Amino acid sequence: MKLIAPQFVKPYVKSQKNDATDAAAICEAMSRPEMRFVAIKTVEQQDIQALHRVRSSLIAQRTALANQIRGLVSEYGLVAAKQLAALRRAIPVWLEDGENALTNGFRGLLSGLWDELLRLDGRIEDLDREIGCVAASHPDAKRLQQLRGIGPLVATALVAHFGDARHFVRGREAAVSLGLTPRHHGTGGKNRLMGITKRGDPYLRSILIHGARSVVSTAHRKEDRLSRWVSQIKERSHTNVAAVALANKTVRIAWAMLSNGTDYEPEFAVA
Repeated sequence: MKLIAPQFVKPYVKSQKNDATDAAAICEAMSRPEMRFVAIKTVEQQDIQALHRVRSSLIAQRTALANQIRGLVSEYGLVAAKQLAALRRAIPVWLEDGENALTNGFRGLLSGLWDELLRLDGRIEDLDREIGCVAASHPDAKRLQQLRGIGPLVATALVAHFGDARHFVRGREAAVSLGLTPRHHGTGGKNRLMGITKRGDPYLRSILIHGARSVVSTAHRKEDRLSRWVSQIKERSHTNVAAVALANKTVRIAWAMLSNGTDYEPEFAVA
């Protein structure tokens, strides 16, 4: 069985949409020699991906709840610092302070929101521990954590997304599937490179780039080949460009490690 992305079938729909036309378009699309198919995930990959999806959803809920609390208490003249940790410290103080502008009715509402925030924190911590256990027990995830900028979160997300990665012919295809390669527009023999395509899984792309940012921020203090390569990009371009370039290279290295079952070899990192 093979899966085809819907956007690759749509160009072959010849007239109005119905079941017969859709079936004909699918048959036409799958017969194309250069058609790209979607790899079917295993049950293990689905389980790991579900962990990440639920964790991401809970973080979004927590962010929305924190923003709601900030907006509500600001109407009473109370403001906390930008970080979530500062809000956690401020809410108990607001509830205990009997001389601020909060009414008894609003204190009850704020207490309920505070309990909900603590509940979300606890659920996210439980999922982080579960992801850490998977990263410590899964052989591919343990191998990927040899790479700089990859911890338990990124390693398990890569395993859930790629599997053994052998459905990609080369590392560049893996990077393209995550939207980490430049868009280009060519006409009349002239090609113009633009920003990255941002195709594929935005969650995995974002955590890869965040991991790369931590490596870029400390690269100037190291003398290995990869750090020198990152520092050179950072000197001649923007820090964000260096982070995306490192994330691109990290995905290619991860593809080689997953498809060949090998460990990380630093001397080949910038080959």
